[in-house]
Amino acid sequence: MPEKILVVEDEPSLQETLAYNLKKQGYEVEAAGDGRLALEAARARTPDLIVLDIMLPGLDGFEVCKILRKEMTVPILMLTARDDEIDRVVGLEVGADDYLTKPFSMRELVARVKAQLRRTELVRAELERLKIAEPETPHKTLVFTDLSIDQTRREVTLGGEVIPLKPQEYDLLVFFAEHKGQMLSREFILERVWGWDYVGDSRTVDVHVRWLRQKIEKDASNPQRIVTVRGGGYRFEG
Repeated sequence: MPEKILVVEDEPSLQETLAYNLKKQGYEVEAAGDGRLALEAARARTPDLIVLDIMLPGLDGFEVCKILRKEMTVPILMLTARDDEIDRVVGLEVGADDYLTKPFSMRELVARVKAQLRRTELVRAELERLKIAEPETPHKTLVFTDLSIDQTRREVTLGGEVIPLKPQEYDLLVFFAEHKGQMLSREFILERVWGWDYVGDSRTVDVHVRWLRQKIEKDASNPQRIVTVRGGGYRFEG
């Protein structure tokens, strides 16, 4: 089945050009010319990606993005005619995954679309590989020899001593612990621990892993608990 893309653009000639070029790439394309129609189309068709112009009649792109983000996790690529950093920041804050300023080449647009769809597919594939299902009642305490994670108190101890962790470090450690022995890619970790709306890249994971190692490893330069899988990501050994 071809991936479905919703193009939301009120300028007829650009809407037609976008749809034509995306169809040439093998995508199934639907178009909408205003914010209200965009919401209706997104809810009815559940697209795999949305190309969303900011300047729309009625509901603007920011408002459409904000509403959709409460209902679905579809990747959203925003378009604007204004080369304004405030627009980019606001767009990302309301949940856009990427941002493209007009004028742009169709080659760049297609490349951005493919990158977002690839990221989504990687996460889906990893979920399938790991067969992850959220437990109905999470474990209250996870214990790995001298390392203990109390999920009720959000407290980590090592050898009986409380280890001070920042909230994101704690969430990352719990995620590792719940998937002990499984290789987890950086992109997958970023998606599951930081969330779809996080503005950043996989280097964020590397930084937090380094901080965690400094706190829970006997020798952070030769880690035994959180090991690096070359070309893949990380694996928690306990």
